[in-house]
Amino acid sequence: MSGDAAHLSPAARAIAELPPLERLPHLREQWWINHPRAQAALDKLEAALTFGPGRIRPPNLLIVGPTNNGKTMVAEKFRRLHPPEASHLGDHEIIPVLVMQMPTEPSVRRFYASALDALNAPISRNNSTDRLERQTLELLRIVETRMVIIDELHNLLSGPHSRRAEFLNMLRFLGNELRIPIVGLGTKHAQIAVRSDDQLENRFEPVPLPMWEDNLEFARLLSSFERALPLREQSALAASGELRSLILRRSGGLIGEVCAMLTSAAALALMQGHEHIDRMILDRCDYRGPEERRAIFEASFPHVR
Repeated sequence: MSGDAAHLSPAARAIAELPPLERLPHLREQWWINHPRAQAALDKLEAALTFGPGRIRPPNLLIVGPTNNGKTMVAEKFRRLHPPEASHLGDHEIIPVLVMQMPTEPSVRRFYASALDALNAPISRNNSTDRLERQTLELLRIVETRMVIIDELHNLLSGPHSRRAEFLNMLRFLGNELRIPIVGLGTKHAQIAVRSDDQLENRFEPVPLPMWEDNLEFARLLSSFERALPLREQSALAASGELRSLILRRSGGLIGEVCAMLTSAAALALMQGHEHIDRMILDRCDYRGPEERRAIFEASFPHVR
């Protein structure tokens, strides 16, 4: 291998030993890119899981940020840090952290069905809401769940006010009944929904994951990506103001878009026999940012609003 690849993490350095085309499948894998914002959210989750269960009013968290900015990745990372395991007798699983999807509308019945699905429990669609509730609470106690994380909580706003109020009451009941932390993931609309209930607003501590800006924090994020991309030569994305600004502008300041752009650029570099990412590679790679995709759509369908 040309160069010592000292800029790479040990795992990426091992992959960089492979021929270029054999490295391409590794670019499609999901990686965890650690950065201070994500670590701060993980620390908050860890504290809630450690000190929250059993308290009369366990601490709840609301991880808030724009779409595609790392909220779900934080939740998945936390779940991997606290994976399911067999019970002492081996007759069922212990699931300390349950991650589930918020239904597309604030329906209590659909919420309990979604929770049971996340628990891999059989669901009878003919069951009443009360029975689904009892089944969910019973199973969560059996598997000793100590935290429930609800993704896409902003879907709360998709229903009428009466349904939202009913759903927010259910969230309060769930935390009180089980005495475990409830964590919501969502856009700013999730915070707007929670703030409509004074009691819940006081119980949910917001943990922001805002869009990125062109500063030292973003430069460090790009350095973390460089450590993970299996390219043998350093691209100096963080050191180059031109490249840093280009990546930020095209990605819209969203970490998911940064990942998609750099992954596409790394793939093109490998296919063309290059071992680093430069301006030409970034311009030619198969990536379109949010604004570019919107412009393409509007040009293709000029009469659609």
